[in-house]
Amino acid sequence: MGRYYQGDIEGKFWFGVQASDDAEFFGAKAYEPSSIDYHVDDIEEVDKGLDMCILNLGANKERLDKFFDSLTHGYNDEMLIKHYKDKHKLTIDEDFVMKMLTWYARLDLGEKIKKCMVEKGHCEFNAEL
Repeated sequence: MGRYYQGDIEGKFWFGVQASDDAEFFGAKAYEPSSIDYHVDDIEEVDKGLDMCILNLGANKERLDKFFDSLTHGYNDEMLIKHYKDKHKLTIDEDFVMKMLTWYARLDLGEKIKKCMVEKGHCEFNAEL
């Protein structure tokens, strides 16, 4: 079972990694009850959020891109830790994995918001809590 967002953009929040209110990082304003309705109209705020994601990911963005591009099915922390060790000769732990996946999932959401805003001038969507 997952939590989804739908509207001008659609997707699924990353299980155990991404909060339902993650769009607020990009300047989205929430309207509550069991879901959050978002409206984003400040592309500069979105760009600032995307820049922050890229900054926090650093070289890990490319490493994570390669890892996820190589998958044919799901993943777990152990697979990612092994990938870093085998492919990049880096030792990471579960805390590092959580931190990087949080930024990576956030970047994915922000890129969808930005694409929508470029196409429509604004972005509206609903996120399940």
